Amino acid sequence: MYSTYLRLDILVWDNNRAVIRAARRRLAQSARRDPGKRDARKRLYREMLRHHADAQQLVKQFRL
Repeated sequence: MYSTYLRLDILVWDNNRAVIRAARRRLAQSARRDPGKRDARKRLYREMLRHHADAQQLVKQFRL
């Protein structure tokens, strides 16, 4: 899933809303609207937010 996060084309200082929007754009239209895939979408968004938080933590730690 980290490779998916890297393909979102977002910057490390973007906010969480930008991450969710970028992840949503990457989903197929049928996956965005299917109520049966709601839990999978939530897992994807949470995973992307976790990777984004990790990237922000690295930047803070190394002051990049």
